[in-house]
Amino acid sequence: MVHEMPITTLESRIANAIEAIKSGGTVVYPTETVYGLGAAALSEEAVMKVYELKRRSLSMPISLAVSSFEMLHEVAHVEQSYMGIITRLLPGPVTILLRKKEIVPDVLTAHSQVVGVRFPENQIATRIISETGPITATSANLTGEKPPVCVEEVKIKADVIINGGKCKYGIPSTIVDMTRGMKILREGANYDRILHVLQSEAAGKGLHGLSVP
Repeated sequence: MVHEMPITTLESRIANAIEAIKSGGTVVYPTETVYGLGAAALSEEAVMKVYELKRRSLSMPISLAVSSFEMLHEVAHVEQSYMGIITRLLPGPVTILLRKKEIVPDVLTAHSQVVGVRFPENQIATRIISETGPITATSANLTGEKPPVCVEEVKIKADVIINGGKCKYGIPSTIVDMTRGMKILREGANYDRILHVLQSEAAGKGLHGLSVP
């Protein structure tokens, strides 16, 4: 059984995490899906540290996490017709692919014009992001290994590691591409509900092209 950290210790860790990210460092943080590896997503230097820690190829993009819809609009172009769907899905265990804005460094997206965006349903994660701005949203594992669902499974040597207990879903997010219609690219956490939301919204508003795996 995972014992959560005492409140005072947790508060201290959150403060340390915020400071680490602001200083260009890295943090392992809990989400509702799996534990994430966070760094300042708009800093090319900080993003490079994430690639190095994960031993991840620069040809593989990394998503970012936001803590508000205002922050979402700062990093990505969002069609107004999709906002109803997005507000039903987020915050939640979904990664939404959108066209990135120039503020997002090319290294994060592997030089693609598309960025994956998470809005976690986890108060520790969103508290950190609200203070630091967007952070990287990639699982805190070495590339190819199982994503950690508790801190005991974390092997990454980040500057700060926060114990937020066991993750609610314990599997990665469901990925939805909204750059050309709507397409589910990966079936992940809470898939059935996400599919239902997409289907009902698409039918109700006459949106085209819902595609599923």
